[in-house]
Amino acid sequence: MPVGPFAMQDIAGIDVGARIRQYLRSIGKERSEGPQSPVADWLYDMGRYGQKTGAGWYKYEAGSRTPIPDPLIDDLARKAAAARGIERRAIAEDEIIARIMTALANEGANILDEGYAMRPGDVDVIYVYGFGFPRHRGGPMFYADTVGLDTILARILHYQKDFGDYWQPAPLISRLAASGGSFYSWSAERRGASAP
Repeated sequence: MPVGPFAMQDIAGIDVGARIRQYLRSIGKERSEGPQSPVADWLYDMGRYGQKTGAGWYKYEAGSRTPIPDPLIDDLARKAAAARGIERRAIAEDEIIARIMTALANEGANILDEGYAMRPGDVDVIYVYGFGFPRHRGGPMFYADTVGLDTILARILHYQKDFGDYWQPAPLISRLAASGGSFYSWSAERRGASAP
């Protein structure tokens, strides 16, 4: 993608997400399932809102949008990991991509199953044109079909074991993986079934 998730947060504004989390906490809710990293809130408390303040997850020189890695972020990450008893390790790029793509495909499957999108291509088009997903990769649903939904399901179950129950397989992925199906074949079958 043109920018990673932390650079995107710096563009959108760390303060936006922090204010959402503050509101949700005030009504007794959380934004998402599973453990939350405190680092973004620490950045907010430090006045590091991203590009608009010249610092967020990255630092920015005056008038520039080019992210500059900041050693402070590593210190904050180390502090957060120690507080949760997590032993930090190097994570290979392939593993990072697999986790992100698996999460996108899993949530995309929920969006399809719940009827918020009609076709896997709807999800893919949004990611390609809305988020800059590499066009030659086709989008997260196409990616999942390419590697196989059995592989995606196995990853989700592995992450669930390693990271907790907030990694839940989308029912659609479980059904399609069990039958050897794919998102795009499921979509074609649904269109065929609804044809006059």
